[in-house]
Amino acid sequence: MIYSHVPVMLAEILEYLAPRRGQKFIDCTLGGAGYTLALAEEVGSSGKIIALDLDELALQNAAHLLSSKKLSNIVLVQSNFKNLSEVISARFPADTKFDGIVFDLGLSSAQLDDEARGFSFKGDRPLDMAFGPETEESTGSGPSTEEIVNNYSVQELTDIFRLYGEEKRSYSIAKAIVSARQSKHLRTTADLTAVIEAVIPLRFRSRIHPATKIFQALRMETNRELEALEKVLPTALNLLKPGGRLVVVSFHSGEDRIVKRFFKENAISEPARLKTLTKRPLIPTESEIEGNPRARSAKLRAAQKL
Repeated sequence: MIYSHVPVMLAEILEYLAPRRGQKFIDCTLGGAGYTLALAEEVGSSGKIIALDLDELALQNAAHLLSSKKLSNIVLVQSNFKNLSEVISARFPADTKFDGIVFDLGLSSAQLDDEARGFSFKGDRPLDMAFGPETEESTGSGPSTEEIVNNYSVQELTDIFRLYGEEKRSYSIAKAIVSARQSKHLRTTADLTAVIEAVIPLRFRSRIHPATKIFQALRMETNRELEALEKVLPTALNLLKPGGRLVVVSFHSGEDRIVKRFFKENAISEPARLKTLTKRPLIPTESEIEGNPRARSAKLRAAQKL
């Protein structure tokens, strides 16, 4: 399949990172390579961009783009960004520092459209929301999506639906899932969606499908996304040069709270380590949302290392 993804708030990202010739940046969430390619053009052949992603499809797409554009200043790495310290130490001298680091914590359009995985509730796909080939045994990632749906207790499911999905009917949906799996192992997105739709009658549904928040919660639990973000932010700060910029685009209130708290704690520490550049999170313009509706929940925060 063709890897399709529109980079969110690209102009704002470039404004805050302010890339110049010869500089080095890290794109911790390669995706469709929008940020990576834009940064590579700005830093030129004397600069360097390190781009991480767990998704093999994203890496293959980026490799094709690099070849077609004849770019040699980008290093692609298949890894979860929580392993950022190990990724950099394996490729650069111990004292290497970077001019900027960027995160886009959203799901790409290509991942949503991938028929082989179950990121979207549309269609009938395997219950697989893992970003990449990591396993619990080898990397400390969580259980598979299918295991979560079929093994978590009512309370465990309720908790993740409330925390990650902010779903008002979390308990009812969790109870229905546990009841449904007594007679049938839930293997596909269609299996799960049918259970959710049975809990929420059509007349009570909003413009957002009732499965949307549940699928988001399961994806975040599968990939332990909030834990990974909390782990990587201190590493990112340590890898920045004085004056280097850290920019994060989040799509979930839990992610935004983690970034906001990290920036605040390091701005008021003694000595202060960060200067917050965005007093309030930036949101996409109306015209961007019109052209890319999936950008509507994005929030951008930026800070500079002191």
